Amino acid sequence: MAKISTRSASDLLIHIGIILALVVVLFLTFFFVYLPFTTNHGQTITVPDVTRLSFDEMQNTLSDRNLRYEVSDCTFVTGAQPLTVLQQYPRANAKVKEDRKIYLTITKRVAPMVAMPTLTDLTLMSAKLSLRSMGLELGEQNYVPDVAKNSVLRQLYNGKEINPGTPVPKGAKIDLEIGDGLGNTMFAIPDVVGLPLDEAEAAIRGSNLKVGTKISVDDPEKEVGTVVKQRPEARPGERIRVGEAMDIWVVGPVDPDQ
Repeated sequence: MAKISTRSASDLLIHIGIILALVVVLFLTFFFVYLPFTTNHGQTITVPDVTRLSFDEMQNTLSDRNLRYEVSDCTFVTGAQPLTVLQQYPRANAKVKEDRKIYLTITKRVAPMVAMPTLTDLTLMSAKLSLRSMGLELGEQNYVPDVAKNSVLRQLYNGKEINPGTPVPKGAKIDLEIGDGLGNTMFAIPDVVGLPLDEAEAAIRGSNLKVGTKISVDDPEKEVGTVVKQRPEARPGERIRVGEAMDIWVVGPVDPDQ
């Protein structure tokens, strides 16, 4: 086998040049031939828009394009169809490699529960902000005679008064009873003595008054549930202001919350 002479400086430089040339060729071959071939260089897929699609539609759409998915988050959105795609990353029309994973945010099927805030004595504007911060919606606004104009007097859910702290589903509509500022109107005090409790309460509310404290009393001569006393009393010439409360005494046990 013949040996390559490196005795002269020129021979040494030639040999170094040959080695460097081989290194460059190998480098270029690796990055511009081997690597593109093994990684499908230049072959990209346009990411489809899967937002607002159902879960099944999303799966079929991504599968048809050789893309994978991963649900990275689930959230509840009022009014949105459950199990639909809310957000995606990468976004629609982005260029990605085949088999790329698309990260998705999906809407929940069941609304989470939140604590009912205290809205009474707040202004209507403050009540709206409080509801929004808790993920709740403002329902019907019923104005009633009261001196406190635009002040929330009662908060109701599904037609019933709801206490602060009570769990309600996120997105629930909360109805409000609001003062109209006309509480200075005076009129004769209604007489509810002798009426059954339910009729007495209806008469009080029908007169644009509030049912105040209900006190249980014993009276063997009266039927259970009969109103035997009221405050203020319905005396001739006595007047009451719209929106004020009337206390009543009832025979037998009473539920103060009803």
